[in-house]
Amino acid sequence: VQLQASGGGLVQAGGSLRLSCAASGRAFSNYVMGWFRQAPGKEREFVARITWADRSTRHADSVKGRFTISRDNAENTVYLQMNTLKPEDTAVYYCAARLNYENKYNYWGQGTQVTVSS
Repeated sequence: VQLQASGGGLVQAGGSLRLSCAASGRAFSNYVMGWFRQAPGKEREFVARITWADRSTRHADSVKGRFTISRDNAENTVYLQMNTLKPEDTAVYYCAARLNYENKYNYWGQGTQVTVSS
């Protein structure tokens, strides 16, 4: 499994970004895809996840109503649409994958930096 994250950048507070995670190496119908983030000096935290097969989603309370995870089956890509960005959203964002029946994410992309200025 290979995961390639992209789409990060510098944006002002209140702005929007869309992150992409291109997945390859196998079919992902039995996988859960997730987004995590890690801010300087903080532990990595869960942001959102989507079950590839049925598109069910879950978002962290801190981003609920502002961020939306989705996937494009034809492109084998998972997206994270981020709206109404806040300075506290500044972090390196990682996409990850795990099998449906596993609890641990075993596959990780390289990360993409998101910086929100106030």
